[in-house]
Amino acid sequence: MIVGIPKEVKDNEYRVGMVPAGVKALTEAGHRVLLEEGAGAGSGIFNEEYVQAGGTLASCEQVWSAAEMIVKVKEPVEPEYPRLRERQILFTYLHLAPLPGLTRVLLEKRVVGIAYETIKEADGSLPLLTPMSEVAGRMAIQIGAQYLEKSQGGRGILLSGVPGVPPAQVVILGGGIVGLNSAKSALGMGAHVTVLDNNVHKLRYLDDVFLGRVATLASNSITIAHSIRKADLLVGAVLVPGASAPKLVTRQMISTMKKGAVIVDVAVDQGGCIETSHPTTHSHPTFQVDGVLHYCVANMPGAVPRTSTFALTNATLPYVMRLAKLGVAQAVRSDAGLAEGLNVFDGHVTYRAVAESQGIPYRPVLELLN
Repeated sequence: MIVGIPKEVKDNEYRVGMVPAGVKALTEAGHRVLLEEGAGAGSGIFNEEYVQAGGTLASCEQVWSAAEMIVKVKEPVEPEYPRLRERQILFTYLHLAPLPGLTRVLLEKRVVGIAYETIKEADGSLPLLTPMSEVAGRMAIQIGAQYLEKSQGGRGILLSGVPGVPPAQVVILGGGIVGLNSAKSALGMGAHVTVLDNNVHKLRYLDDVFLGRVATLASNSITIAHSIRKADLLVGAVLVPGASAPKLVTRQMISTMKKGAVIVDVAVDQGGCIETSHPTTHSHPTFQVDGVLHYCVANMPGAVPRTSTFALTNATLPYVMRLAKLGVAQAVRSDAGLAEGLNVFDGHVTYRAVAESQGIPYRPVLELLN
């Protein structure tokens, strides 16, 4: 199979879809890897390293036109739409639920769209979402601490406080991978941390793993409203796999928050769990609503590309190898978790949560493969 690795073009996105070790594994297995020149430079990986691993450098146009499978990091943006081809495998983060325009393009072009974020393990975990959720969760606190500085528009609060002055109040909505990693970082920096989730098993786990040093609350509209009024930093860490995030914090709730408080909505790539959120970029990351600073960058891990690229490609390579060896049909028939990743196929939406989010028909992928 010809595998293509284009350079990412989303604003300030410096990650790349494959590292040289992945190129070497594919070429040794008899596949051909085309890499856009400079694709890895943002992650500190240079052309010569890819060539030494057996890859072939090419132009952007050559990569897209020749590759049977495109391996990316982020969903295609408008300049990339014309390059998509019928039956081309697109393996990347797609986050289609809040992106009807991209969904329509993929359907019209009959692209085989496999989304990292919906591939599942047998235990229900999300192996290709986990590494970037770990990065984003830890970054959320680092970023929140920065924007709490007065010069950045925040309240002028030091996350840890100092002796005689209380620490900041950090409230985290969601106790999954993002929430766990946010809590770990916030606690490590000395903040007072509260995590809300509607799954009591997650709350018990967090209470155990943090030895009671993190406050846990059952999530509902009353506990959310009460908690965010006290928050200096609010982290949105809610996930419904493949679907649009529920809007747990309303505009009215925002108006009750402290002036200069900071929101980091990590869920924004699935539409956001804060009603006032909308996607921003690394170039223009923040905006204010009712005096509350919102940070809603949809590709947060792109700011730490070397760490993120290696963490992501450690997880994606086994799936790339399987798809290249078996092809889509055989690969998804033999792996139910990989089949969950197939979001669009042959002009149909094959992931139920995406179809329901956009009000369009859903077709089971195995039905289309028969």
